[in-house]
Amino acid sequence: MKLIATTQDLSDVCHRLATHPYVTVDTEFLRETTFWPKLCVVQLASIDEAVAVDALADGIDLAPLFALMADPAVVKVFHAARQDIEIFWNLGKMIPAPLFDTQVAAMVCNFGDQISYSDLVQTVCKVALDKSSRFTDWARRPLSDAQVTYAIADVTYLRDIYRFLLAKLESTDRMSWLADEMAVLTSTATYEQHPDQAWERFRNRARKPRDLAILMELAGWREAEAQGRDVPRSRVLKDDIMIEVALAAPRSAEALADLRAFPKGMERSKAGIDILAAIERGLARDPKTLPKIERDRRSNGGGATVELLKVLLRQVSEAHGVAAKMIATVEDLESIATDDRADVAALSGWRRDLFGTKALELKHGRLALTLERGKVVTLEWQEHAEPAV
Repeated sequence: MKLIATTQDLSDVCHRLATHPYVTVDTEFLRETTFWPKLCVVQLASIDEAVAVDALADGIDLAPLFALMADPAVVKVFHAARQDIEIFWNLGKMIPAPLFDTQVAAMVCNFGDQISYSDLVQTVCKVALDKSSRFTDWARRPLSDAQVTYAIADVTYLRDIYRFLLAKLESTDRMSWLADEMAVLTSTATYEQHPDQAWERFRNRARKPRDLAILMELAGWREAEAQGRDVPRSRVLKDDIMIEVALAAPRSAEALADLRAFPKGMERSKAGIDILAAIERGLARDPKTLPKIERDRRSNGGGATVELLKVLLRQVSEAHGVAAKMIATVEDLESIATDDRADVAALSGWRRDLFGTKALELKHGRLALTLERGKVVTLEWQEHAEPAV
């Protein structure tokens, strides 16, 4: 097992790895006390070797690693890549490409929704991973032999998993099905953290335009504050407290202090002043300029349609051996229930061929669901069918 702790050794190993058609990659990081993930270890493997890079080693320059990750001739293989890629984007302002995510590929190959790495290793490699170092402190130095061994295992078995899934995708002609997901994972927009967009995760918590306006300002302030101080959002203000403040709209320190969940004494701090200022900015917004508040699509009779679409989704998923979540999300189904031309992935490309067209037919009564020997099957409506004699 090899631990890389100098820039020269890192440059040498990255040069060797760049001669291979693919490398497997994983990271170990900490995020409990920071906004941005703190990179501790990077694991890399080719068919010939596997190493762990001490990202916290004194004086080490990760530039050779970033160059390898950007090499267009080498496929970078990750499992559940989003958080790993976020680290590379934050540290090197680059995104590994070309990219192959084995968790996404496994969803296409009928391994269920978001299968874990250890489960894939068990299924494909017939090996039970040692998880004893799973919750270790990766920032503590020196790294133990057990930590290094554990870390490198995350990329050695990944080689076999990659080859297995690649062969399966090619044999079923489903490589193109990964394109949309890989495009999202390799888009800079996926990892850019814009304070003015932070409110979107609370879109459905606002009851009226005033609530939304204040929530937009509070969420933006909190996001900027968390990024600037490099602390988790909850360290600035917890979600439930922020929503309570937005709905109550207090306009004085005394009114802030009267809120049951609001931290005692915070109303007189700089944060309290900033929160009151954000509330005033929200109240000053023109309601006509605000995004439309989305009501629960399950109201107005949409609930039954969504439930039927869920049954159809499960039937299609099982029939074609693709994870349901890969085909459509619950949000997709809710959108389809209310809009035939909804801008959702389930109504375009291979997903439309597999599911979207059937979903619209079901919605408009041109497709029926029934049970046959305990399994859900679809029946197409025959408009000109002869009546039974």
